[in-house]
Amino acid sequence: MYNLIMNKTIQISFLKTPTAQIETLAQLKKYWQDVKPLINQRQEHFFNVWRKASNAEIFAELVFCLFTPQSRATTCWNAVCNLASKNLIFTAEAQAIAANIAGVRFANNKSRFVVLARDFFAKNGKMTIKNRLKAFEDIYQTRKFLIENIKGIGYKEAGHFLRNIGIGQNLAILDRHILKNLVKYGALTEIPKSLTPAVYENIERRMLKFSRQIDIPMGDLDMLLWCKESGGIFK
Repeated sequence: MYNLIMNKTIQISFLKTPTAQIETLAQLKKYWQDVKPLINQRQEHFFNVWRKASNAEIFAELVFCLFTPQSRATTCWNAVCNLASKNLIFTAEAQAIAANIAGVRFANNKSRFVVLARDFFAKNGKMTIKNRLKAFEDIYQTRKFLIENIKGIGYKEAGHFLRNIGIGQNLAILDRHILKNLVKYGALTEIPKSLTPAVYENIERRMLKFSRQIDIPMGDLDMLLWCKESGGIFK
């Protein structure tokens, strides 16, 4: 059931790359060329998730994104793999899930969100998330559907999830690292004090325009800026 999750060689490789001081747009574009093979490798994995993953695996990706706010991505993915190995994602109640996600902050609330999401996407005892997402032709409508119906999912988490399953390449995943770099390279004048839906969508449009201006695809740009900050690409 969890071939894509449990196959560590394709799923949980943290792709190391040398960090560098990159001050100008020219340096950023040069850095993009240096790490593009890593970006392409990660994107190919994401595309394969949508092409090959089961409903169960797609839901596991949603669980990961429910876990990530204020927690390390690697810790959250290890927690998902632990739940999958024990067959708890689709059988356990919130208390049992919380007991098996060591290191994930706000474990009790996030475990409750997992159960609520599981109930929302279950039909006649079967997970239907992939088919439900296929109903939308517009990725922005898909994101809106997730935000409106899945507790614990906001703009960033929805974009992260849709990117990780291979269908959200033009969506922004705005965290402090991305916002800081958008200011650094002139796409924004300042980091906003809060990210309301209107502010988020406005920054997303500006980031997309910036990506076109510098000729770096939106999906590449997100991973490029993350790689620049962390020295690697994960999820």
